[in-house]
Amino acid sequence: MTDRPDEPGPPDEPDEPDEPVGPRDLAAVAEQLGRPPRGVRAVAHRCPCGLPDVVETAPRLPDGAPFPTLFYLTCPKAASAIGTLEAEGVMRHMQERLAEDPDLAARYRAAHEDYLRRRDAAARAEGVEPLPPGTQSAGGMPERVKCLHALVGHELAVPGVNPFGREALDALPDWWASGPCAQINEEVG
Repeated sequence: MTDRPDEPGPPDEPDEPDEPVGPRDLAAVAEQLGRPPRGVRAVAHRCPCGLPDVVETAPRLPDGAPFPTLFYLTCPKAASAIGTLEAEGVMRHMQERLAEDPDLAARYRAAHEDYLRRRDAAARAEGVEPLPPGTQSAGGMPERVKCLHALVGHELAVPGVNPFGREALDALPDWWASGPCAQINEEVG
């Protein structure tokens, strides 16, 4: 497939997960991660190949431990491509722009607030206590650009919200073009 992942649009409101996760999705994510996934609530985004590439995780793992990463990027091909961007120093340039551009800083802060609002809504939906105030959101938001994987995961899950996630996503090659990152037994699910 050659379609670019979701283009920006108006963000949806945080509530129940968009797409329930099934056994085939969990098998794909386990193969992508090399371990069983923990706390998966939903498929937050699908790669153009059809497999999950971002999952929504519960703010607390089954043992009650806090897990602040709501939108977890699972595709190793996407993760590798993002790692290449990080190694090229893209985040340093983004950080510089964040300090110089008040409009960009405001949009990045809005992305941070969106992330926290969605994570709190997920906690309520799971019937668990939200993470304490001051708990990090993701990727260094709102003051730093620290992890493009988290920012791209947020942008894929909620197109049009995360300005640096969008920039990174637009700079990535078509990671799915060589085929799926995981081979799933069709009998699963």
